[in-house]
Amino acid sequence: MRMITFFVIGLTVHVVFFISIFDIYFTSPLVHGMTPHSTPLEPPASRLVLVVADGLRADSLFTPLPNGSSRTPYLRGIIEDKGTWGVSHTRVPTESRPGHVALIAGFYEDVSAVAKGWKENPVEFDSVFNESRHTWCWGSPDILPMFAKGASGDHVYTHTYPAVEEDFASTDASKLDSWVFTQVKSFFKSAQSNSTLKASLWEDKNVFFLHLLGIDTNGHAHRPMSQEYLDNIGLVDAGLAEVVSIIEDFFDNDGKTAYVFTSDHGMTNWGSHGAGHPSETLTPLVAWGAGVQKAKGVTEPQPYNDGFLQDWKLEHLRRVDVSQADIAPLMASLIGVPIPVNSVGVLPLLYLNNSERFKAESMYTNAIQVLEQFKMKMMQKKETTLSFLFTPYQLLTESKQAEFTQKARILIQLEKYEDAISLCQSLISHSLEGLVYYHTYDRFFLGCSVVLGFVGWTSYVVLVILKTHASLNRHPNLTKQIPGRNLARLCTCVAVVITVFLLIQRSPITYYIYCLLPVPVWYSVLKESGTLRDLIKTAPSLPLWKCLGYFVLVAFGIELLVVSFFHRAMLTVGLAVLSLWPFLSGLFGKAKSRSLSWLVGCLCLAAFPLMPVVGREPNVHLVTCAGLLALFTSACYLWSSRRRTPLHLGDRPQFVVQMLLVAVCAYVPSLTHSSLQQKRGLPLLNQIISWSTLASSIFVPLLSSTRLFHRLLSIFLSLTSTYLLLSTGSEALFPPVLSWLMFVWINIEQEALLAQGMSSRQELSTIDFSANIDITKIRQLKLDDIRRSYFFVFFIITAFFGTGNIASINSFDPASVYCFLTVFNPFIMGGLMMWKVIIPFIIVMCTFETIQVATQLSSRSLFLIVLVISDLMALHFFFMVQDYGSWLDIGTSISHYVIVMSMTIFLMLLSVVTHVLTSQRLVLWRQRKMHFP
Repeated sequence: MRMITFFVIGLTVHVVFFISIFDIYFTSPLVHGMTPHSTPLEPPASRLVLVVADGLRADSLFTPLPNGSSRTPYLRGIIEDKGTWGVSHTRVPTESRPGHVALIAGFYEDVSAVAKGWKENPVEFDSVFNESRHTWCWGSPDILPMFAKGASGDHVYTHTYPAVEEDFASTDASKLDSWVFTQVKSFFKSAQSNSTLKASLWEDKNVFFLHLLGIDTNGHAHRPMSQEYLDNIGLVDAGLAEVVSIIEDFFDNDGKTAYVFTSDHGMTNWGSHGAGHPSETLTPLVAWGAGVQKAKGVTEPQPYNDGFLQDWKLEHLRRVDVSQADIAPLMASLIGVPIPVNSVGVLPLLYLNNSERFKAESMYTNAIQVLEQFKMKMMQKKETTLSFLFTPYQLLTESKQAEFTQKARILIQLEKYEDAISLCQSLISHSLEGLVYYHTYDRFFLGCSVVLGFVGWTSYVVLVILKTHASLNRHPNLTKQIPGRNLARLCTCVAVVITVFLLIQRSPITYYIYCLLPVPVWYSVLKESGTLRDLIKTAPSLPLWKCLGYFVLVAFGIELLVVSFFHRAMLTVGLAVLSLWPFLSGLFGKAKSRSLSWLVGCLCLAAFPLMPVVGREPNVHLVTCAGLLALFTSACYLWSSRRRTPLHLGDRPQFVVQMLLVAVCAYVPSLTHSSLQQKRGLPLLNQIISWSTLASSIFVPLLSSTRLFHRLLSIFLSLTSTYLLLSTGSEALFPPVLSWLMFVWINIEQEALLAQGMSSRQELSTIDFSANIDITKIRQLKLDDIRRSYFFVFFIITAFFGTGNIASINSFDPASVYCFLTVFNPFIMGGLMMWKVIIPFIIVMCTFETIQVATQLSSRSLFLIVLVISDLMALHFFFMVQDYGSWLDIGTSISHYVIVMSMTIFLMLLSVVTHVLTSQRLVLWRQRKMHFP
């Protein structure tokens, strides 16, 4: 099979494996077609005011000041006198969009939203806003439009400030919240003289939504313990008090307004959110007004063991915690609108101040609304499954559904409200469990299909390696394959049976791909069975103990890499073991200086996985030091190769310019952060330097000579310049240390070739990437090449996790992109951070490309071994994903599988880019006549 064909097929197969995990574990939980249900009794409130303080932590609101007073006197007074309070527990990912969807729609964000944009409503879902008569919203342009776009009719009105106002370098981000309060006050003032608007405002079932982004923005820019963040909380408290007073005056203090104050997510001490730290998942909830239970004193210990009550000095007041999705049915019940049909929230009755009958009716409505989702999900699954294969959820069969609802209705009629509420809560619990049951109904079936295809693909790659790249003794009488025609007929029959089965079940198109993919894969494996026979026949002549030793080492090495995804310190252990390789292999006696350099390089790199990935304060002085280290490394690089490969006259100016650019880029972050601290904004010159450096980072190396040392140095300088601009601290030291170790690796591999007795090895100083490789000099794979491939995978993982760029969502610090932009833009910021992650990848990839050329191996040879190692890791993670344990644990294994598959696909694509980057050259007209010795 030609390399390009194998590459395309391999890429396709891995894309299928990558997508499969989303189809198995991340399919949309939403169902449609349900009928909205509302409580038949008169609601206690005519209108609702929802205030969401974006990024507000629970402890930041509830913890009193050292002198015993509160930075939020108005809300503190509400908690102690007029309302009910508690903690709203959010789910991962703790981001603004899923948090608001949980609050307003009552379900946890559909995963398909990831691929369909931030501001757009990616799926049609119901919400409290949609069910209201009118909803007026003020706040961020990133949040409000998605609820307006999804609403039926034209009754959700949004008022947003320009997106450019969301500036992390702003002199005062609290102005975003002041803007909201000002707009709300102006709105009610203008309504006094607008009879049409006034009439609409006096109608029932209205919602007013205030989205306050200033706290979140100040938290990102200055950290939650900063004075800016804390002062912003005080501003919100004062602004809320004023707005409540205006609203009450407008409605003549009729006592028909309900208020809910909460947050979409919290924030860590280092100013980030997205993961599951308690500071991110614990958000405040305060409700008061019409229909809300007033503060209730308690004398007995409350059922919370987190110690917060004592810290917050609130142990004397009843605390009522909820899940974030529970707030949606609470708001719907207060104003009498149907609970959003996709809601999975459970009405928190302790927040309601109403009759027992109203509570029972509301809980019954909640139970019917969740049951409707269950019935729709069950019907959908039943329609796409053969009747004799369908297994219903036993705790909630159709007869039990009717029994639950009829009994609950009778208990309400008999005024046994407590029993009715208990029965409805049980029905909700069973319905939610049944939703999960039917949502995961096909997981085992699909998982088996993917595993079968995965094992088949890995087996095929191993057979290809043995057939085309290993020195096996060929035995014509044993290489006879299974008759191709019979094998093809068998596989065709299997494919037809699978297709018919899926057609009958009306399965989605993706099911056909997952189930049919193993057929051609295993057909290819069975066709190559003769290669396996060759291996068995040749086995007696192989160094079995050496082979067994390599197998054990590789198995141990793969397990170490898998564990490193959960514990980064394992990379330190791995690097410490790798540092001993020259001494254990006997290379130390032949290359003492290079062996010692390898030892020191591994140990220096081993320090990075031990550094914290989150909670680091920016230290731009380390960025400057990293720039100086990069310049020193480059100077040593040029000095060590000056005699063997002297610089051409045309290359000297380029290296001088690149080294000057590194010096400039090492200083730009310091200037930028100094300007931001003084609240003078992002200097335009710094921004121009940053973007121009980024734009030229790939193209500048193509101007240098294609000689090995010169091209690698140009790549290193170009990428380091960009990396410095994207760094805020110690991670800036990572590329110089990594490059140093990669340079040593290239040199020491030459010594390893000599130790193997390869006298035809090529001197590094004579290697030209662009030179045509003599095909006659391409050698077969040896056992030592497995080590080279493993080293490559290990260094790729180290590049991935070494500085914590991917180890935690929280390690994505917005401060990393302040040299480029400070206005909030999730896509540009995310793209810049991903480029920061990719830079160490490219350094390792270029090194591997060099080693392939220097060791006289075709790029396909070593890459196939790399493919097997990465696929074994991915398969390991796939098996670790189980249907038990916490969702966070399952999600962690899934995310690691996604990372490995993404890395494999990315490496397949990056190998082409790396080849171009190392071997190609942009020829300027002045260089056309140059001669390169």
